[in-house]
Amino acid sequence: MSSTGFDALETPALLLDTVSMDRNIERMRERISRHGVHFRPHVKTNKCIEVTQRLLDAGARGITVSTLREAEYFSAQGIKDILYAVCLSPNKLDHALRLRQSGARLSVIIDNVEMARRINPQGLTGNARLEVLIEIDSDGHRSGVQPGSAELLAIAEALQSQGMDVGGVMTHAGDSYNCRSLDSIRALAEQERAAVVLAAERLRTAGYSCPVVSVGSTPTALFAADLTGVTEVRAGVFVFFDLVMAGLDVCRLDEIAVSVLATVIGHQHEKGWTLIDAGWMAMSRDRGTSKQAIDQGYGVVCSADGQTLEDMIMVDANQEHGIIARRPGSTAGAPPALPIGSQVRILPNHACATAAQFPCYHPLGGDQHIAAPWQRFYGW
Repeated sequence: MSSTGFDALETPALLLDTVSMDRNIERMRERISRHGVHFRPHVKTNKCIEVTQRLLDAGARGITVSTLREAEYFSAQGIKDILYAVCLSPNKLDHALRLRQSGARLSVIIDNVEMARRINPQGLTGNARLEVLIEIDSDGHRSGVQPGSAELLAIAEALQSQGMDVGGVMTHAGDSYNCRSLDSIRALAEQERAAVVLAAERLRTAGYSCPVVSVGSTPTALFAADLTGVTEVRAGVFVFFDLVMAGLDVCRLDEIAVSVLATVIGHQHEKGWTLIDAGWMAMSRDRGTSKQAIDQGYGVVCSADGQTLEDMIMVDANQEHGIIARRPGSTAGAPPALPIGSQVRILPNHACATAAQFPCYHPLGGDQHIAAPWQRFYGW
């Protein structure tokens, strides 16, 4: 692998296939453009200006973040239209307001009356105020209020009492990650749309403007048949994809753009094990595929040039050691010979969690040569 420059990398290292990434971005751009809505990608997966710029170049309008640290970073990079898509808590209000005052057009979300009553303690007016969206529960997955609940209108009333507008409604169909077929993803996409549109209609009927109607998850964004009434779509992991998405049939293994490069450091031949220098500190402890039809362990093993090795997975992991072997029940025979010092790539269960373990990406072009690193960032 010296011709690619991989030998110069200390492992474990995070590789990013930019050709696959660009194809994934174009696939999402094409799907969203069919519906005539805006696209606001989630950048919590990549946390990197080079990747995010690819999304903006593909027509994204604003970004979605999951931490105020992300909002700070991307605002400093000149991206000002930002949705902070985790319910705002009182201890983060001052931070959010500082971002707004620094020039970021920051929108936040809430799902309770208590926070609505505390959202504008200084009585700010006009553009000095935060833009506020109400989170809607469209699938019982996590947070949000029911679209038909009295609480929805109570939150809007509380916002109005604080001199705040209802900027819109948003939802995340996180239960799409638990679907077992593309038909069930399509059904959940319609459920997601219907819930948030109903909430918007109720607010407008009650006299609130509610200009933004925002939906999003990678599976529902890619397979929604109808987005009538929706103004924008959010999604993030589609940029890289991962084994959980492949297990949902949302992508193929060869469309996964991120992998961890690891080096063989030992063997336990009698057990069929090969030891590598990438453990759960590199891959994360995420075992998202364990609930799917095919359990991929801690990741699928590929050769250094990216070709999957039949039935080879990371079967176990310690902090800095990974164990790769044939998956349980495999009939593929003895594992391939992987001598000490040889390299493999491991495809991750969860791209967000694995990428979070590394300070940078090593981008690969179409010739699989490594370009200068792209930095990621950490923190809240």
